[in-house]
Amino acid sequence: MATGFRVLKRERAVSADVVRRFLKLPVANVSDSMHRMTAAGPRLTKMHRDGQLAGPAITVKARPGDNLMLHKAIDMARPGDVIVVDAGGDLTNSLMGELMLAYAVKRGVAGFVLNGAIRDADAFLSTNLPVFAAGVTHRGPYKDGPGEINVPIAIDGMVIEPGDLVLGDSDGVLAVPFDIVEEVYARTSAKQDAETKQMAAIEAGTNDRSWVDAALKKLGCEIPEGI
Repeated sequence: MATGFRVLKRERAVSADVVRRFLKLPVANVSDSMHRMTAAGPRLTKMHRDGQLAGPAITVKARPGDNLMLHKAIDMARPGDVIVVDAGGDLTNSLMGELMLAYAVKRGVAGFVLNGAIRDADAFLSTNLPVFAAGVTHRGPYKDGPGEINVPIAIDGMVIEPGDLVLGDSDGVLAVPFDIVEEVYARTSAKQDAETKQMAAIEAGTNDRSWVDAALKKLGCEIPEGI
């Protein structure tokens, strides 16, 4: 197969149980549990109304403004898959619109992450399939290739491999590598429990804020008495 123009099989993918469990967790807390070092960047914004994105990745590397390989990825997708496309972030031509969106819904695709543009933006709002993209343009795509399916890709430094867990909510998009999903889930669940207890303490007026002054003093900040 020629590198740059090939379709590969996905060899593994996170399970439906993993997806279900992560859907209960905010992306921000998952990110914190990964030491805040991974993100797909602020350009990728929500194109749907509401709801969370979660599912195993089918990855696509596409030429900017060309959606031939994205069409093939939708044909290949299994119900619950998230199709992640690195098309260089170019916004000159869209990668998909209303017709492709309707077909993807029929196929059971769980959502899209597009490092490129969409068109027919109102259809994305009304359909409300979780879709994150870098922008919107009325100019349509080309279908000439080249491109690759199910190869490692990167968006703003975040590496996504086929079968990795892809998450998205109003705070943005995050990929959790296949090999560490259980570790990250355990850390995030513990953080979620701690935040639930902290929120209860805030509501009760018993939240301990002594750590703020302790941190300032440790850093050498002078604080007058009584403040």
